[in-house]
Amino acid sequence: MVKQEEWDAIVVGSGMGGLVCAAYLAVSGRRVLVLEQHDVAGGNSHVFRRRRAYEFDVGVHYLGDCGPDGVLPAIFSGLGLDGRVTYREMDRGGFDRIALPGLTVDVPVGWEAYTGRLTRALPGEAEGLARFTGICAAVAGETRSMLLSGSELSVADLMARTPVSAQWGRRTLGELFDHCGLSPRARTVLAAQSPNYGMGPRQATVATHAAVTDHYLRGAYYPEGGGQVLAAALVEALEAHGGQLRTKSRVERILVEDGRATGVGMKDGDVHRAPLVVSNADYSRTVLDLVGEEHFGRRVVSRTRRAEMALPLATLYIALDTELPERPNANLWWYRDADIEGYYEQLAQERINPVPFLFVSFASLKDPDARAVCPPGHSNFQVMTLCPPSYDYWGVREGPAAGERYRRNQGYQERKAELTEAMLGAAEEALGPFRRHIVHLETATPITHERYTLATGGTPYGLARWGGPGSRPDTRTTIEGLHVVGTNTRYGTGITGSAVGGMACAAQILDRGLLAEVHRGARFGDPDLLPVRDADWDPLAVSRGAGRRGARGLARIG
Repeated sequence: MVKQEEWDAIVVGSGMGGLVCAAYLAVSGRRVLVLEQHDVAGGNSHVFRRRRAYEFDVGVHYLGDCGPDGVLPAIFSGLGLDGRVTYREMDRGGFDRIALPGLTVDVPVGWEAYTGRLTRALPGEAEGLARFTGICAAVAGETRSMLLSGSELSVADLMARTPVSAQWGRRTLGELFDHCGLSPRARTVLAAQSPNYGMGPRQATVATHAAVTDHYLRGAYYPEGGGQVLAAALVEALEAHGGQLRTKSRVERILVEDGRATGVGMKDGDVHRAPLVVSNADYSRTVLDLVGEEHFGRRVVSRTRRAEMALPLATLYIALDTELPERPNANLWWYRDADIEGYYEQLAQERINPVPFLFVSFASLKDPDARAVCPPGHSNFQVMTLCPPSYDYWGVREGPAAGERYRRNQGYQERKAELTEAMLGAAEEALGPFRRHIVHLETATPITHERYTLATGGTPYGLARWGGPGSRPDTRTTIEGLHVVGTNTRYGTGITGSAVGGMACAAQILDRGLLAEVHRGARFGDPDLLPVRDADWDPLAVSRGAGRRGARGLARIG
């Protein structure tokens, strides 16, 4: 028997953008239903557990701008969540270590300190480096100022208030490198963290690079308790204000009648009705599959069909029965050579063995007091590299989003094993030998990522190109009552970019400048409604939603 329910708003997917939007709608009095096809909410912020001893973050490796003036803390505070998420700061003198052959650069907090560190590392390029960081700092400053202003400006006023962004924002990073006359070595140091957004210098815009760099130069942090605490806190705010989260609930169709959204149809045949639907699902799947291209204009459909995705990652989740040699609380960006543009050309040609690049995130250094990360005396870290997205490369045909059962596919297993071995070899080059201490090793590929998030191309970074350079869709669509959020929108990638996009979507629906208001201290959520957390509080259990909180199958540590 088909069930029908009525809601004020339905959110499809529970990544950071969807949960932020849902929570702000709920604290504003809307009856909100969040539907998540996975077992837990959180999208790229979720965690998983192994051997009752280790917890691994899928996508939260570090967060920027979480100090007193930070954007992400303001978003949580506006929901009444002050103190429910706390952040441990990484090494201010070098939260990212960039390692090239013969050169190591530790990235410090602040544009001035960063420029000084670069100049000391590459003294012959001081003038070009200063020009580069000056333009990027100006673009980032203009972008953040406009984001927090809460004002609607005419095109003329916007251009007047963002002159450097108008000149450089939509040009490529490669063009800025050329303008500054920088060598391949300098370009590699400056773009070493470009895997944070999954695009090379010839594809990424200056605005993208400047925003991501500025984000971390405002301070790099890690949420105490791991990435799942972010989703759990948002679920608490949602449920405390009358909303619902339902996990293991896959939406089959977003319903559109007479040009407006009217609800969703579920895979099990149930129907939920609402005059407002927010899709936190992958943008291309939203347009082409969940809604259907017949409901959109030709331009939107054409852009979506021709869209390019950012590159995906392969990740090794590693646990050791010993501690790593002493090192700073910093991520490692390791490159086999000093030619960043050549590296992205290799990727385009599907040549990544031997592995040319690694990003290493040390969870047991970032959150040493967290009981779930690993037992005392052990280590927990992740090793990542960008990799080709094509199904052919991975030995699959249609991918898991289309229902393909790929995990026992021999071609897939061979490619996965080959890359695992290549990444381990490169990791030991970067860190020293550790294999004999491995007690848990697991590899996730872009196909794995697609399986859990249904993301096109298996990337956590969303669209690289949708129309012109730097162009991405806004949260409001051409269908009345239908909005989109997540890492594909123009508000950027990552946890904070997705959260800001969720805020922007809620602001459009509620017709008020939410981000500017909460950044100035406004509170919309009532903290007195939030549940008391006891000593056994488990963010993973909370993130299943109230209806499944006690369901079987939840792995616990210890």
